[in-house]
Amino acid sequence: MNATITAPSQNSPHALGTPENIGPLPLLPGVTVLIPAYNEEASIADTVASVQRQSPAAVEVIVIDDCSTDRTGAIARALGATVIRPRQNQGSKATALNFGLTFVRTELLLTIDADTALADGAIAGLLSAMSEPNTSAASGFILPRHVRTIWERGRYIEYLYAFAFYKPIQDYYRKPMIASGCFAIYRTADVLKLGGWSQRTVGEDMDLTWSLYEMGRQVRYAPSAVCYPIEPHNFSFMRKQLTRWSHGFVQCLRVHWRSLWHVPFLRMIVATALWDATIAALAFLILLPVLAITVHPLFLLGYLADLPGIVIPVVVEAARRKQVCRALACIPAFYVLRFVNFYFVFAAFFNEFIVGKRLQKFEKGH
Repeated sequence: MNATITAPSQNSPHALGTPENIGPLPLLPGVTVLIPAYNEEASIADTVASVQRQSPAAVEVIVIDDCSTDRTGAIARALGATVIRPRQNQGSKATALNFGLTFVRTELLLTIDADTALADGAIAGLLSAMSEPNTSAASGFILPRHVRTIWERGRYIEYLYAFAFYKPIQDYYRKPMIASGCFAIYRTADVLKLGGWSQRTVGEDMDLTWSLYEMGRQVRYAPSAVCYPIEPHNFSFMRKQLTRWSHGFVQCLRVHWRSLWHVPFLRMIVATALWDATIAALAFLILLPVLAITVHPLFLLGYLADLPGIVIPVVVEAARRKQVCRALACIPAFYVLRFVNFYFVFAAFFNEFIVGKRLQKFEKGH
């Protein structure tokens, strides 16, 4: 089916409503792909085509054209995707995904951002991670599609480090801190039990991951499942993305802090992230510069204290991908992004907990 479906009536087999409306219907074997999209005509073709090249193939590829004003829907439809379009813009990725959820009839659903292309075998990699019955979700390895500007270079190192070092450790305990929303697979029944993606935070992927842990389920990381999103190429877009990510993390802490105490390993990695976001941020942004000015300039060497711990796993992973020269050239950009990230995380804590200024508006980061 490649027609555009617009907000069907309650009598339609694709009736619009809450996920509970379709809960009793039997789910069929296979995977449905959901691609939320708003004004993505520049990238939607690459995304849909990369999904269509996968083996095993998806039962259906659904593009949620969230009232785009460009040719997003037409391009996706021409490629053979099912295009659904609500009567009005949903306002956030969570609500757009929930609109798409009412069309899913398979046991598994896979979400992909409309600016993300999949490497060959990506879906197969995620499916292999879902082999254990208690696994509700899995996500893969993320690498920026473009590595040109200082922001893309910094993100490239950030991803190499996180997905080569932190994620495997978290996966060992079946507790990745987040099933990354740009490319993740879920058991449809479990998502339905939770009522879909929550709108209480702007970090819908982290919120859903932690909610699955509260259900006693596990989440996996599949390093062989590689995807390539388009990352922010300038500070304007990076600012929007980091604001949303930082506030999403803080809002998830507010929502889930009680349950975190009952998930020991998750509690530990969240505590580490909190330390990095607060104490470490204060040390890097304020303490070291003050000590360098008032005591001795050698305190600036503190900025290099963790350099080996970052460079070694990055270079090892880059060598595996034959990208060592690129990785070494990008490391300075990582430190620039790290400082900027410190600021946005600290600002999110200050605004959410001290000022009470809660972020509610969803802004795309590219």
